[in-house]
Amino acid sequence: MALSAEESGRLAGLLTDQAERVTQRWAEIVAASLRGRLTQGELRHQVQELHGSMITSARQGALDFDSEQATELRAVLAELSRGRARQGFSASETAISVFALKEVLLELLEAEGGSDTLRDYVAFSALIDQMGLFTFESFVRTRESLIADQAEQLLELSTPVVKLWEGVVAVPLVGTLDSARAQVVMERLLQTLVDTGSPYAIIDITGVPAVDTQVAQHILKTVVAARLMGADCIISGIRPQIAQTIVALGIEFGDIATKASLADALRHVLRLTGVETGRRQRREA
Repeated sequence: MALSAEESGRLAGLLTDQAERVTQRWAEIVAASLRGRLTQGELRHQVQELHGSMITSARQGALDFDSEQATELRAVLAELSRGRARQGFSASETAISVFALKEVLLELLEAEGGSDTLRDYVAFSALIDQMGLFTFESFVRTRESLIADQAEQLLELSTPVVKLWEGVVAVPLVGTLDSARAQVVMERLLQTLVDTGSPYAIIDITGVPAVDTQVAQHILKTVVAARLMGADCIISGIRPQIAQTIVALGIEFGDIATKASLADALRHVLRLTGVETGRRQRREA
């Protein structure tokens, strides 16, 4: 719903003539809803930006919120939404910062009186509703983007590839291994094998609560991919419960070496590389 040129003019005049009163009262109402989570200076700056952009848009004639005329107003609202989302405010707290203007305008219109008070308030309220909905949608988009970024960061942090010994890297898995995480594990392991030139990789599943057919398939795919890169994989962390589950499910790891603990797997790899043999020879000498 767009404001007519006459309604836009009255809105611009009201916001301009009562500028100090509008921004002060607007900031007071918003501050009460935020309970001190923003400083008075920050809040007043935000309110003044919104106030100024509304006046600019309304002065250009019949105001349509979706038109190019309101580009600046939409930009200010979008920036407000993004900032509040990053600061941890809720969508309701952000939208209230816009809807609070309704109460301010109602107080001003009632004080002025006149035959057009009700009509103006309905028209102004419709515009503010559009502003509030736009703010809410912008907030949700920003929050979804933040959640996606955080999920990606957590996924990377939860799948580290560490160098245990010269030529030996390990992937300690903790938690459930789904398709997305398995892909990250495979990519990071293969990249680390390339970067370090390691011929051995230990996949430790001590922190995996349960191994089902899907988890086993993900692990096997990772092992096959590593073998294609010229590296042998050892799976460690095969606890009794997991061993029983693997047998019950009929899962076969074939010729893949499996060990009960990460320490056992590392000792196995050191034997393969001749490290322990070398130490024994030194002791015997």
